[in-house]
Amino acid sequence: MAIDGVIDDHFLRRYRELLDAEDAAFDELEHAYEEGDREHFEADLRAWCEAINAKLAYLQRSGIARVTALVATP
Repeated sequence: MAIDGVIDDHFLRRYRELLDAEDAAFDELEHAYEEGDREHFEADLRAWCEAINAKLAYLQRSGIARVTALVATP
């Protein structure tokens, strides 16, 4: 399936990488929260927001979605 040649194996591979990065960042954030580690929580929150923004920027550049706002990085 392709939307004007945008969704192909390369697109899906890169998008999966971005989703995996977001998931890994969230796992770290969740772990820091559960441990009550405020310093790591704040760093992990920034990393998770950056991963979300990377994913949204990729969708914007690919023409798949119009992104009107990115996640504010604390």
